[in-house]
Amino acid sequence: MTQKNRFMMSSFKVTKIASARLIEPGFRYASSLKSIWAIFFFLVSFHLEAVQAEEKPNIVFLLADDMNRDCWGVYGSVDCKTPHIDRLAGEGVRFERAYASVAMCAPFRQELYSGRSPWRTRTLANHSKSHPDTQSIPHYLKPLGYRVALMGKSHVGPKEVYPFEYIKGGNKAKDTNPHLLQEARKFFDACSEEKTPFCLFIASNDSHAPFTTGDRSAYKASELTIPPYWLDTPELRETLVQYYAEITNFDALVGMIRAELEQRGLWEETIFFVCSEQGTQLPFAKWTCYDNGLRSGLVAHWSGAIQPGSSVKELISIADVAPTLVEAAGGTWNDGDFDGASFLKMLQGAQQVNHDYVYGAFTNCNIIDNRDRIFPIRVVRDKQYTLIFNPNHESQTSNLTLSSAKAILDGNEPKKMDIAASWVQLSREDATVQSRVHLLHHRPKFELYDLDADPYELNNLIDHPEYAQVADRLQQALMAQLEKLGDTDPIATEKSLMKNKNK
Repeated sequence: MTQKNRFMMSSFKVTKIASARLIEPGFRYASSLKSIWAIFFFLVSFHLEAVQAEEKPNIVFLLADDMNRDCWGVYGSVDCKTPHIDRLAGEGVRFERAYASVAMCAPFRQELYSGRSPWRTRTLANHSKSHPDTQSIPHYLKPLGYRVALMGKSHVGPKEVYPFEYIKGGNKAKDTNPHLLQEARKFFDACSEEKTPFCLFIASNDSHAPFTTGDRSAYKASELTIPPYWLDTPELRETLVQYYAEITNFDALVGMIRAELEQRGLWEETIFFVCSEQGTQLPFAKWTCYDNGLRSGLVAHWSGAIQPGSSVKELISIADVAPTLVEAAGGTWNDGDFDGASFLKMLQGAQQVNHDYVYGAFTNCNIIDNRDRIFPIRVVRDKQYTLIFNPNHESQTSNLTLSSAKAILDGNEPKKMDIAASWVQLSREDATVQSRVHLLHHRPKFELYDLDADPYELNNLIDHPEYAQVADRLQQALMAQLEKLGDTDPIATEKSLMKNKNK
């Protein structure tokens, strides 16, 4: 029986019982017809309110940490094992073009929970906190009677802006799945006792370096298929074994939480999301505006509302998630509360366009090893093309994962031979990869990619005359958006975000 039918049956039974009670012989609880009808309407109203409260769906949202979307089978991975996520997508919906605004943890999560862009919350830089006037999902769901909790990794603040119930997730030095499952059970028990709908975000640390969890024996380095955007070295293969093990461990958590909801009879009444966050901190993903960094894996299941095996091909912003969940819960908001737009109709199979373009940013400052390097990046995408703007292109970009490569290029000894450093060594033996290695730190002013023909963004078309109109259209859209956001000079914006490096 569907959730809607259960509610209708419940309402019918309540009304029938109340009506029969009123005409029962010997009924002595009312002294007049007026009081009888008053009692009748009170009973019906009471039960309708109870049914309406029962109709509120539960929400569970599982969030990974620095995980490339294309490591999930549903998005084309041939190596990494994600059976629970793939099953979920097969029975629900997958989003093909879901994008974050910033490929770093703190900005991503604050956009997710607030439904506001990082320009507005002032969280363009990593390890930043939202402006005090920011509102987030708990502000909208708690007045509806929901318990709203965040379990595991937080990386948001201040707490007044994100007033979740915070549930600790455990230490990443060991597998946290058993702990997260145990805490989820406690939370579900408490909500059941209180007869309260719930919204639970479970934020795993899996796939964020250092890689410590998962069964590495499930993968053999020599048998892995290397994606075209990476260079094949032993260091990369060994790291992918560790990385894939954590992804599979996260997938196991997805299965555990689903099984728990099914055992409790809550599965059909729960909106269930799984999200990859932004891309991995391996090169050309996190800390960039490439598709590999900003594009998120996002799948969802909602019994009776989502067509099994469906896909959403429209552009989605991570800022769209919050208004979608609020609308699904029966909540409302004022114009301007969210920068995102609800995609609830898309979930239910209707045609809907939220965005003609999505925008993104990267801010190099305040990142470990490179806190004072100014190299902002801005990007605009439509459904086919990517235009990346590197205002400080005459300088160099870097981050923690590229520091060893830069050391070798500068003639110094690296701290360790990691992936990027191994690429530099490879480029000295193979001239065909030198341009790719050069791009680690040196970016042109503009980059233009055709995602249909070149999904890995390997062929920069900015100097191709036949793409001049496309580049001009996207550049105008980007500059208009940056003017609207007060970010027409990204270099000045980044300088304003720098912290005192002596702190």
